[in-house]
Amino acid sequence: MIEIYTDGACLGNPGPGGWGVLIIEGNERREHNGGEAETTNNRMELMAAIRALEETSDAPKVTLHTDSQYVKNGINSWIHNWKRNGWKTAARKPVKNKDLWEVLDAQITGRDIEWRWVKGHAGDPGNERADELASSAAQAFA
Repeated sequence: MIEIYTDGACLGNPGPGGWGVLIIEGNERREHNGGEAETTNNRMELMAAIRALEETSDAPKVTLHTDSQYVKNGINSWIHNWKRNGWKTAARKPVKNKDLWEVLDAQITGRDIEWRWVKGHAGDPGNERADELASSAAQAFA
């Protein structure tokens, strides 16, 4: 089983942002991060999930921990209606970050992904490390 922790950070919203990923497979730990000079927190949360799934594309089953209700709820329930409604929200407005939602949607096809929400900044070691990685990347773009 592969455990993944993801997080996004933004210095201002919008502003310089970063994403962080911690992948735990048995005794092996891998870390990845990156960012952008001008972005939003939600985009960085999505990028963290996308990059995590890209890094584990050969694993059919993973557990992905995120402190983002936006990512968890979006991929588990909202996306189905968005696609059915031509990428419009229930209020008939265009879905924000559609480009990243489409990439994430493609990443989950044919995979067994358990999405777990964890409370951010509450002492969960995996979430804390993903946050450190994301914050470090955001600082690099500041």
